[in-house]
Amino acid sequence: MVRWIKIALVLAAVWAAAFGVISWSRSSRPTAQSLSTYMEELQFDKMNTAEREKVLRHVAEQLNRLDFKQREELRTMRRDRVFFEKLTPEERKEFLELTLPQGFRELMRALNSMTPDERKKVVNRALRNIERESPEIAERFTEKDVAQIVSRGLETFYEDANADVKLDFAPVLERLQRTTQGLR
Repeated sequence: MVRWIKIALVLAAVWAAAFGVISWSRSSRPTAQSLSTYMEELQFDKMNTAEREKVLRHVAEQLNRLDFKQREELRTMRRDRVFFEKLTPEERKEFLELTLPQGFRELMRALNSMTPDERKKVVNRALRNIERESPEIAERFTEKDVAQIVSRGLETFYEDANADVKLDFAPVLERLQRTTQGLR
């Protein structure tokens, strides 16, 4: 009987420790709201180069820990865009280098798990965004940068997307190709 009580106590201690680790992990994981608030409160313009670099890397690290839905939520808050606009062209390039690969992986993971109807909505939204943001992209990025971004995205797409996603996203790829050629 005493042996069973000891086993039960050990199991309870293990479960309590596991619960504590899981709770700590969830509380330390960034959310779209917490990252948005952090970016809003930054006084990035007043920082020196070393501080800016440290903050840029921190924001990139936090962004890379968000899943696709949280990234979408952050985009709707538009504070990420305000942060991005404060970056110098060199910082923008570094930020994209730090965040694009993980962003593309999250996108592919999300697309692969969506239903065809959900993917259709994403395709339609992507097509609208390409049309709306093409002039702005041409102003903010060089032709070489756009080509690099598209190339990296296509690599990830062809490696990670399943056949249904590739078929559903064909119109987006065609539009991207026409748009990037129009930027030249």
